Amino acid sequence: MNAPSGEQIEIALGEQRAVIVEVGAAIRSYADAGRELLDGFGAEEMSTSGRGQLLIPWPNRVEQGSYEFGGKRHQLALNEPERGNAIHGLVRWVGWTVAEREPHRVVMEHQLRPQPGYPFALALAVEYALSDGGLVVRTTATNAGPDACPFGSGAHPYLRAGPATVDEVVLQLPASTVLRANENGIPAGSGPVDGTVHDFRRPRLIGDTVLDHAFTDLERGDDGVARVQLRDAAGGGLELWVDESYPYLMVFTGDPLPDVNRRSLAVEPMTCPPNALRTGDAVVTLEPGQSVTSTWGITVLAA
Repeated sequence: MNAPSGEQIEIALGEQRAVIVEVGAAIRSYADAGRELLDGFGAEEMSTSGRGQLLIPWPNRVEQGSYEFGGKRHQLALNEPERGNAIHGLVRWVGWTVAEREPHRVVMEHQLRPQPGYPFALALAVEYALSDGGLVVRTTATNAGPDACPFGSGAHPYLRAGPATVDEVVLQLPASTVLRANENGIPAGSGPVDGTVHDFRRPRLIGDTVLDHAFTDLERGDDGVARVQLRDAAGGGLELWVDESYPYLMVFTGDPLPDVNRRSLAVEPMTCPPNALRTGDAVVTLEPGQSVTSTWGITVLAA
């Protein structure tokens, strides 16, 4: 019997192991020295709650699934019907093909064809590679059509800093602005994190803080990289880093989802904020033949 997520592609380097799947080119598992760093899913399961999936050509939500681009109105399918939104793009449940493969890396490709709501063509490639520094994920999108198109991307890993719930995890999130969302998950304003429960610029326990928020204005190092760190009680943990193409991070404790329920923390790199196709905020306009590449990764932190 075939796995629900299709072919299982394992890559390895030293004590690191990762499994990438055919459906959605999602990362199902990433472990170091036998310790699972992601809250993933089994080979016999479908991805649930967005686990490990790629969010292309938009991350998060589009209100009412409608937007305008190039003077034309487009209507996406409402795959979050209870909130009236289109959510997380068009490639999560499609088959991707292995374009390149080595023991420590794999490149997955997909041709996104024009369709109702998104009548544009994209050539997509995502590279998952293991190095001495950890996991690197590099996504490239090329406009393969005759017209300009709107584009955004994201990823949806759930991070595990230890066996306990996120309540016992110390989080450092270098963001000075948080987006406030309405009851449908659509941004309704933003503000500084100063003096709020959303200020994790200095590391502190998540405790009972409920997070389902987009953050921006990320503090970056001299290399242009922003780093989010999670540590367990012993001081070990992991770091998710993003390059400058990702100015937004969605952080989610998973409280309303029975299969998550604070056992892991989604830290989602996003090139644009929720509802960006509708508002135009930070959306990339790709001209015919133009490409854009975004990179993020995960590094293990010693105690």
